[in-house]
Amino acid sequence: MEYLAAFIVGGVICFLGQALLDLVRLSPIHTLCVLVTLGAMLDGFHLYDRIIDFGGAGAILPITSFGHSFVHGAMQEGGREGFIGIGMGMFEVTSGGLSSAILFSFLAAIFFKARG
Repeated sequence: MEYLAAFIVGGVICFLGQALLDLVRLSPIHTLCVLVTLGAMLDGFHLYDRIIDFGGAGAILPITSFGHSFVHGAMQEGGREGFIGIGMGMFEVTSGGLSSAILFSFLAAIFFKARG
């Protein structure tokens, strides 16, 4: 049952992203921004944790989870450390993902030639 819930939640998020690309004709970067913002807004209203509880990896893996992580970390550390904690919390939670994205992008730029 967990696999089915993860498939459904992940599928709905991916369907939403594909609909934004095909029906609304947003560019890929605009679609990315919409999905990250949607995840951040859902976490701001304390709804994304419920989606994670239901969908598991189906809610954790898509890009909406990145917005959720930013807001979740900012709210946790902001409550403890005040205004400075907001920035600390955002990057404390997402630093692993950001670091790996930078590293793998750098490696791809070294080993592969861009078409142009």
